[in-house]
Amino acid sequence: MTVAERIRARYLIETPLDPAAVAEVMAGEQSCGTFTRVEGETDALRERARATVEAITELAPAEAPSLPNALLERKGARGPWRRAHIDISFPVANIGANLPTLAATVSGNLYDLGEVTGLRLESLQLPAAYRAQFEMPRAGIAGTRRTTGVASGALVGTIIKPNVGLSAGETAELVARLCAAGVDFIKDDEVCANPAHAPLAERVPAVMAVVRAHQQRTGKHVMVAFNITDETDAMKRHADLVEREGGSCVMASLNWCGHSGMQTLRRHTGLALHGHRNGYGALSRHPLLGISFQAYQTLWRLAGVDHMHVHGLQGKFSQPDSEVIESARDCFTPLTDAADDRVMPAFSSGQWAGTVPATWAAIGSDDLLFMAGGGILAHPDGAAAGVTSIRQAWSAARAGTALQEAARGAPELARALAFFGKP
Repeated sequence: MTVAERIRARYLIETPLDPAAVAEVMAGEQSCGTFTRVEGETDALRERARATVEAITELAPAEAPSLPNALLERKGARGPWRRAHIDISFPVANIGANLPTLAATVSGNLYDLGEVTGLRLESLQLPAAYRAQFEMPRAGIAGTRRTTGVASGALVGTIIKPNVGLSAGETAELVARLCAAGVDFIKDDEVCANPAHAPLAERVPAVMAVVRAHQQRTGKHVMVAFNITDETDAMKRHADLVEREGGSCVMASLNWCGHSGMQTLRRHTGLALHGHRNGYGALSRHPLLGISFQAYQTLWRLAGVDHMHVHGLQGKFSQPDSEVIESARDCFTPLTDAADDRVMPAFSSGQWAGTVPATWAAIGSDDLLFMAGGGILAHPDGAAAGVTSIRQAWSAARAGTALQEAARGAPELARALAFFGKP
């Protein structure tokens, strides 16, 4: 079997044992083997179906185990706690075009192995022919720009606030104000999907009526990402409603809808899919457990999403800026050289005009959704001034002008700096 017919995964492991021996356990556990060779596991079968250890790079050891391990404790393991990068390749034929099984193969029981006190999936590389069997984004970067009419510059977006509690009519009134304020993109919060006080059956028609009216007046289509997170058949019905009302985007909470649910939704609708990663921290925050964003977003891109959340620079969440930057670059990187399947990164969490320069300096691109909730809605001069302040900040950043200097001729930016920038 050629390298092109194999999926390659890199792991970071921690173990008191020989990393090479642990790597072989990992390869066997996730392909044709178990803890001991069994009847029927012939040499020919192993040659055809066994995962292969491709590389082992030992790293500096740890002073103590990162995670508890009852098996090793029973055996009296005392360290040293050796760390290593392990590269393993898996035969494509073991998996087929089956996204849940791909996820189970490259992750799955590996996290529970008794040989390790830490294991993290760091990266995932796919053969081009294998990637081609899965869904592609329907909108991606170029399609999102076409739909919103934003040919250049960052797309400025916001989030419905308050998160929950507004009626369908109150939500529509807020959306009307936000459209008039000049936003390109509006999204529901992840905790507001189909609540009793604003069910989608009422909220979608009410919101889209004001979006259509705005478009008729100005020619501008504001993309609204309705949160349709639900069981799969309900998501299909919700997407149909959005499409009938002239909408262009729906949002779903990826981790809770699952790979199969998102694949079904992608195949059902041509609307842009806004992928919200809430819950990702449970999979990623510990450095010796879970999954890195590179591998995580690879799996979700196979489901055909168009936008991926990456959090924001200098934001309100726990991720360091370096992780946000790397995540955005992952979104900009095609999964293979065979097709442009890039997705648009969505920056959010504590964003405002003052976080624009760091974003531009780090990313060097405005092919992104720059979403500010409070940074727009809490601007002391109103939402329109909030939107303007962010656009002024982007213009200044692209021109290499410091915000304080740009603010001398930009009152909206000056007010944002004075209000949000105070200690």
